Amino acid sequence: MIIFATVFDLMAMAGIYVHIPFCASRCSYCDFFSTLRVSDVGRQYVDAVVAEALMRRDELADEQVKTLYLGGGTPSQLPLSLLADLMKGLRAVFDLDGVEELTIEANPDDVVPDWCHVLSELGINRVSMGVQSFEDDILRFISRRHTSRQVIDAVAALRTAGIDNISIDLIFGLPGQTVASWTDTVRRAIALEPRHISAYGLTFEPGTRLWHQRERGEVTEVPEEQCLEMYSILIRLLLESGYEHYEISNFSLPGYQSRHNSSYWNDTPYLGLGAAAHSYDGRLRRYNPADLDQYIGAVKAGKPAFQTEELTLCERYDERVMLSLRTASGVDAEKLQTDFGEEAWRHFITVSRGFIDRGLMLVDAQGRYVLTQEGIMLSDSVIRDLMWDE
Repeated sequence: MIIFATVFDLMAMAGIYVHIPFCASRCSYCDFFSTLRVSDVGRQYVDAVVAEALMRRDELADEQVKTLYLGGGTPSQLPLSLLADLMKGLRAVFDLDGVEELTIEANPDDVVPDWCHVLSELGINRVSMGVQSFEDDILRFISRRHTSRQVIDAVAALRTAGIDNISIDLIFGLPGQTVASWTDTVRRAIALEPRHISAYGLTFEPGTRLWHQRERGEVTEVPEEQCLEMYSILIRLLLESGYEHYEISNFSLPGYQSRHNSSYWNDTPYLGLGAAAHSYDGRLRRYNPADLDQYIGAVKAGKPAFQTEELTLCERYDERVMLSLRTASGVDAEKLQTDFGEEAWRHFITVSRGFIDRGLMLVDAQGRYVLTQEGIMLSDSVIRDLMWDE
């Protein structure tokens, strides 16, 4: 059976990502850049993001902006007055009239009726909520602030405010999670009928509280075989419920793929604003410092905060293959040949042949190379073997 039941083909579009690094507390598993300082630097930060946008507007080369994504951190922790000022400032810099998808990430306990109605007024039409689990004991253990009941209430509040494009994030392989409890979490997520579901296997990131707990023997990792079973259950239940599996960790009802995130996977340029945000133009990667004071200080001085890295041909090939194979669209081998040359193309075709023979990959009707269900389960090793050394 092919794991990717459908193929998506979203047009290239300009996208903007804004990092909102503020959180009310730190989850035990998270290593994303965040800070608890919204009360003392929130205003300075919003002003800095708008100022950076003005400095860097030309990087989009007059392309029409189609997606805007407010990620974090916890963007729903930004006071509504500052969120309104941020949107007003961005609209003054960019033409956002053509934006088709404007997403904000949120914690379920922040999603209350008044907040939801302000989102509608600001033109935000998509909300991505970090749900992670429907087991309250596990939520408390990993330091999530919300309860399973608050997830249900949040979805209802968003729909009452006219926002129906809702995505929820889940995590499998959490300490204390069983196959049965994970199955229940997936079923409860489906019952809410979100337009989009993302699900990720837990990773113990060095330096996080959960990583230290494992090092001290206070928690143990869920066995890999059990995580694979959880992932298989996720896929089966979502496909049975009408969701399309369009990227390894992402599922949507028809027509509700994340347009912004898809730009990352299809090699479309995007502009990242804010501390720790990354940008990519197809050749250069720019990344802002993961330091609030350093970022604000640089922007106040009228200087770009980012550092620049130029990707080599080999690195761009590796990134193209890695990201494309994660999606239902797979790899366009002919475009590989055009963009990276004969040697890279021959390497890809030669290595792929072995995976096709083993049933881990196939060539679809459009001539694109896609992973099978078995290939997805071994995707890390498949992708690693396809990497190219110049």
